[in-house]
Amino acid sequence: MQSQSRFSAARFSEIDGDRISKAQWHIVVISGMGFFTDAYDLFIIGVVLKLLKTEWHISPFEMAIVGATALVSAAIGSAVFGRIADVFGRKYIYGFEVLVLGAGAIASAFSPSIWWLVAFRFILGLGIGGDYPVSATIASEFAGKKTRGLMISSVFAMQGIGLIVGPLLAIALLAVKVPQDLVWRILLGAGAIPPLAVFWARRHLKETPRFAQLAEGASDDVAKAAKRLGFVTALKEAFGTDKTLVKWLVGTSLAWFFLDLAYYGNTISNQAFVSAVSEHASQIHDLVVSLLVFTFAAFPGYLLSVYGMDKWGRKKIQLLGFAMMAVSFIAIAFLGDAKTIIVPFVALYCLNYFFTEFGPNTTTFVLPAEIFPVSVRTTSHGISATVGKLGAAVGTFSFPLLQAKFGLPGPMWVAGASCIVGLAITWALLPEPNGLDLEEASRDTTFEKGRSLQPAPAT
Repeated sequence: MQSQSRFSAARFSEIDGDRISKAQWHIVVISGMGFFTDAYDLFIIGVVLKLLKTEWHISPFEMAIVGATALVSAAIGSAVFGRIADVFGRKYIYGFEVLVLGAGAIASAFSPSIWWLVAFRFILGLGIGGDYPVSATIASEFAGKKTRGLMISSVFAMQGIGLIVGPLLAIALLAVKVPQDLVWRILLGAGAIPPLAVFWARRHLKETPRFAQLAEGASDDVAKAAKRLGFVTALKEAFGTDKTLVKWLVGTSLAWFFLDLAYYGNTISNQAFVSAVSEHASQIHDLVVSLLVFTFAAFPGYLLSVYGMDKWGRKKIQLLGFAMMAVSFIAIAFLGDAKTIIVPFVALYCLNYFFTEFGPNTTTFVLPAEIFPVSVRTTSHGISATVGKLGAAVGTFSFPLLQAKFGLPGPMWVAGASCIVGLAITWALLPEPNGLDLEEASRDTTFEKGRSLQPAPAT
């Protein structure tokens, strides 16, 4: 692997600096806007559902459907956009996913009924899902070996800003007494602004150097054949008999599934959990509590993950995060009636959010962008994100129902168990790519000196 590593480093030396360049920070910003919106929408739909519960008299089942719909379609979007980006190129597809996201957000704001809202959020979810594999891979393939973790996690850390802006906007609208029917429409429609603002910049981004090298090495006939490859055949061609890569794909997918089951169920139900602790408080009070949790617990977790990704390694951070999430979820479940012991509940809730962001919520995004070969990198990341979003849909759908039946401990026990499973999967199935270039980390011989770049023809 040493000769291959030296050759790869020579090919991509222009991006392999000790620091992130101005051009690379530009990529971080335009890629991160999708994740700003993802987190904004993740939180704000909980606020919207609370407003619609009284306005449209929707049932817990309907609330669960609304919360889960965008996550189901995000699973589809991750798989579809991820495969397209491996077949046609990252630049070919980049930017169109934010158009889909923006269209879904604007349409959601004009929903005349609950089932129209479900349909429009399905569209929004396709765009959110499509952003995951493409943005992660673009950040990965434009990054240098020493700063790759920092660059990919910085893209994802834009979520932290979205989590803060969501409750801030909601508080502002409610404080000036905007009519309730208009508040939720503004909140949903505002989610279109950040992604549409970066559409033009994404469309004018250059192709990543690694995919450009791959495309140059394929003849026209082979390239056309490659475009016909389906998921299974593409993975077989790239992974061959390398069972290690298969194990890693199972690991990234299942770790993401169990993380998202706990995290999305918890965050989308955030307002319901806060209300369970202070049931007679105003909505502005509950939003302020959420804002404080996100600002002083979640956001610092994102920042520490960015700082430590290249220092401490992805696997260590993921293991620690899952462990602390499990401890805090189970401790909250033991509290039972949190209304009588508010201080311990808030402390544990903040601890949970900190180690979610300084932990698997960030690392499950980073790892699949590093440990798979260039020819199937967005496909593999898309598969991992798809499985993750299915877990998110399960959590989002089930947590309101669990809380309605068993109170706050119900969803907390499920989330705690989910994190324990995620911890075991991380320990057993995932590698540590820290300090390796992409070709070493992914066992990719595509760019090995003297080796043909041509993929095998489709069968």
